Amino acid sequence: MAKKESFFKGVKSEMEKTSWPTKEELFKYTVIVVSTVIFFLVFFLCLRFRNYSIEKFIIWLEE
Repeated sequence: MAKKESFFKGVKSEMEKTSWPTKEELFKYTVIVVSTVIFFLVFFLCLRFRNYSIEKFIIWLEE
């Protein structure tokens, strides 16, 4: 039981040392992450469409 109490005291101590982001920082970083994910989603969709178009063109040439 003493080990559990010691563990949780250590956790509480470390949590107090943690520097948490402000609401403004959290919002800014969230926007950056979501924007990056959307950018790469569009980028890879464009690559996929381009490759699909090239593949269809090659198949059309072979016919």
